[in-house]
Amino acid sequence: MKPILVTGKRKKSIARAVAIPGSGVIRINRMLISAIEPKMLRLKMSEPLIIAGDQALTMDININVNGGGIAGQSDAVRLAIAKAIIEFTKDKKLEKTFLDYDRHMLVADVRQREARKPNTHGNARGKTQKSYR
Repeated sequence: MKPILVTGKRKKSIARAVAIPGSGVIRINRMLISAIEPKMLRLKMSEPLIIAGDQALTMDININVNGGGIAGQSDAVRLAIAKAIIEFTKDKKLEKTFLDYDRHMLVADVRQREARKPNTHGNARGKTQKSYR
C-alpha cells in the first residue's frame, strides 16, 4: 500500500503527516506522542486517536511540524492525524463522528494574525499615546 500524505495548518504552523500500515505508532518530529509535553496539548493531539479507537491501531503516522507556537502546532498536528486516519480507513461514519465532535478536526481554521501597522508599537490597531501638555 502506498504511503498517504496529508497536511494540517493552523496560524503559522504546518504539520505534514505520512501514514503507512503498521501497529499504531505515532511520532511527532521523531518523538513518540506519549513523550510530548505539556499534557494538555498531548491530549488535544490524541483526540482523533481516541475517537477512532481500534481503527487507528492499523497504521503508523509520522508527522513533521514546524512554524508558529506550541498551541498552533498542536492544532496542526491534530488536524493532520485526523485527516490521515480518514484517508487511510476511508470510513464515512468515522468522518461524520469527527465532524460532529469538532469541525476543526477535519476542516482547517484559516484565521491568521493581523499584520502590524506603522507607529502602533507592534500591534495592528494600537494607538500612540497623545499628550496635550
